[in-house]
Amino acid sequence: MPGFSGKYYYTIDPKGRIIVPSSFREIISTNYSPKLYVVNALFDTCLNIFPQEEWLKLEEKVRRLPSIDESVQFFKRRVIASAQEVELDKQGRILISAAQREDAGLSADIVIAGALDKIEVWNRKAWDTAVDLSGIDRKSVAAKLSDYGI
Repeated sequence: MPGFSGKYYYTIDPKGRIIVPSSFREIISTNYSPKLYVVNALFDTCLNIFPQEEWLKLEEKVRRLPSIDESVQFFKRRVIASAQEVELDKQGRILISAAQREDAGLSADIVIAGALDKIEVWNRKAWDTAVDLSGIDRKSVAAKLSDYGI
C-alpha cells in the first residue's frame, strides 16, 4: 500500500480548516474509506491524521496493552482522548478543532508532511525547529538508522 510522503506549506483558514494535499487525497480515496482521525502526537507539538483503517489498527494495539501501565495511560490521555473523526469536504479540506489547534500551536502558517501511515500537521516554526540539522547528533542518528538497515 502506498504511504504518505512529501511536505507542503499551507495556511489554516479563519474557520480552522486545512487543505489536505491532492497527492494525499488520492492515496486516501484509492486505498481507504473517507473517514480520518485527527489526534495529538504523543511527544511532538503537532497533530497526526490517520485514515480510519490505520487508526483502528492502532486502537486495537492499545486495547491489548495493560491499562494499568503508566505509559499506556499517558498514551490514552494524550492521543486517544484527543481523537476527532473528520471527513474531507468537497474542496479537499478538513476541520481542525479549536482544542487541537491550541494543543499543536497551529495558527496561520503550517506544514503538512507525509509520514507513511499518517499525515503530520505542524506549526511552520515548530517544524523548522524539529528538522533543524544543528539540533541533532548526526553520528548517533546515522548509527541508529544503520542498525535498522537504513
